[in-house]
Amino acid sequence: MRKLIFILLICLSTPSIMTAQEAADRIRLNQIGFYPDAPKIAVITDYNNSEFLIKSATSGEIVFKSKLSAPHKSEFSPKVTRIADFSVVTKPGIYKLNLPGQGDSYTFEIKPKIFCNLTKALIKGFYFQRMSTPLLPEYAGKWSRAAGHPDNKVIIHPAAASPNRPAGTIISCPRGWYDAGDYNKYIVNSGITMGTLLSLYEDFPACFDTLKINIPESGNGAPDLLNEIVWNLRWMLTMQDPSDGGVYNKVTNAGFDGFVMPSVATTPRYVVPKGTAATLDFAAVMAQAGRIFSNFKIVFPGLSDSCMKSADKAWTWAVKNPKMAYDQNLMNKEFKPVINTGGYGDSDFRDEFIWAAAELYISTSKESYYTAYPMFPDTLMPLPSWNNVRLLGYYTLARFEKKLTNSAKKDFYALKERILRTADKMTEGVTDRAYMTIIGKSARDFIWGSNSVATNEGILLIQAYKLSKDRKYLDYALTNLDYILGRNATGYSFVTGYGHKTPMFPHHRLSEADGIADPVPGLIVGGPNPGQQDGCKTYPSNIPDESYTDSVCSYASNEIAINWNAPAAYLAGALEALYNK
Repeated sequence: MRKLIFILLICLSTPSIMTAQEAADRIRLNQIGFYPDAPKIAVITDYNNSEFLIKSATSGEIVFKSKLSAPHKSEFSPKVTRIADFSVVTKPGIYKLNLPGQGDSYTFEIKPKIFCNLTKALIKGFYFQRMSTPLLPEYAGKWSRAAGHPDNKVIIHPAAASPNRPAGTIISCPRGWYDAGDYNKYIVNSGITMGTLLSLYEDFPACFDTLKINIPESGNGAPDLLNEIVWNLRWMLTMQDPSDGGVYNKVTNAGFDGFVMPSVATTPRYVVPKGTAATLDFAAVMAQAGRIFSNFKIVFPGLSDSCMKSADKAWTWAVKNPKMAYDQNLMNKEFKPVINTGGYGDSDFRDEFIWAAAELYISTSKESYYTAYPMFPDTLMPLPSWNNVRLLGYYTLARFEKKLTNSAKKDFYALKERILRTADKMTEGVTDRAYMTIIGKSARDFIWGSNSVATNEGILLIQAYKLSKDRKYLDYALTNLDYILGRNATGYSFVTGYGHKTPMFPHHRLSEADGIADPVPGLIVGGPNPGQQDGCKTYPSNIPDESYTDSVCSYASNEIAINWNAPAAYLAGALEALYNK
């Protein structure tokens, strides 16, 4: 039904509208808008003339006229672009960029707090992923739905059996967020997601203390960002085996559910074996949550203490079991039922030890955590991903510079230098790139979930700004949000419902099965991925930065995932906090 409605709308369009659409598609810019005092860049593709205009969308008045840049060659194809810089336009209003004789861009707005609604939507995207509860119309609007996956009768899989919990034991693991386009929930991927969201609050508490997103808990005395985090936090706490402190990898079906609504999906649910990665990610999240929720003991009595006790217990288990990988293929050779859902398998736990040690050290002030594991095994600063979380620990150490003692205090100066050096290397040559964004320096940027590369690059640049107070890092971070919102080689704003040309058919069971034309809003899709691992036949190109298709079949470029929404929320929220000081 959704697809039919969309096709009918296209078919009913007139030729003149299609011509205007083609002009708008040629002009790649942030489809939401710009801060008054921030850089304002648009990128023009396949265009040989030199002039552009900025017009008021309400009056038609020309407010700025200038020349386009010389051609910029694409890093990945023979295509060229030209840059329109209209940063001098600062008056709040609604505008269009015009190419004389060709047509107008999508409308955009210039105003303070331009990304406030986007930030709210990206956080509320997690509410739409809630399980074990109905989503009511007063909070979910037309995307309201019945409860699904109560997860109050979860089975201990034979591979996860222990003396205190033999195979077939029933445990209760309710709440949590659906991980991605599927209906399972995974500790490892929740780890980086929760760490990023908790860091957003720790970095900008004043901004999020007052931000309301209209969820059932709104007005309870706690910030809505933290209220939403608690929904997943309480699920995570159920995943720790109380007898030994180890943490199960996931709650899952044996196989993926079909494209049906959650209330219809009723196949058995299992927890699978504990693992070192899951347990350390859990320890890090609980330690960070413990210190944050210690300030909200009236709203959440006992939660902070529970988190800290669970973190310590998980750390102890991981130290005793430092190399326990979750190997789903090996498990399936020995145990039934076979589990075919996402593995999030990882066999290198150095980064998880670093992150957990850093969080526990800051939360407890016990230097024994800091010295328990090599905190700086090398000089690398790898962008955060679900299987490499060490920078989350480094960001925490930098955030709490004033709390550092002894060894950590001595290490801080090297840490600061490495973050700034990484940021400087990231920004090299940006003005020569086809889209003048940080992402796009290399084809290696365009991996599965490339949009999270863009947003995590933005977060690193925000950290560089916080450490240096150099405005250039803030402006560079903004280029990657511009990329997410339309200044890219596909012409899409990659957040559902935010922009003019947005994903309509994400690989997302809720959006596909609900019978509503518009997908669930506030969800960022994966983005260009020339690997095209899904075999979907609708990709327009295999050029790295163009390899995206707005098709349900494309889980390699068009799925949503909580670990992609979290850094998008951080980047938009951080820019809101910092540009509106």
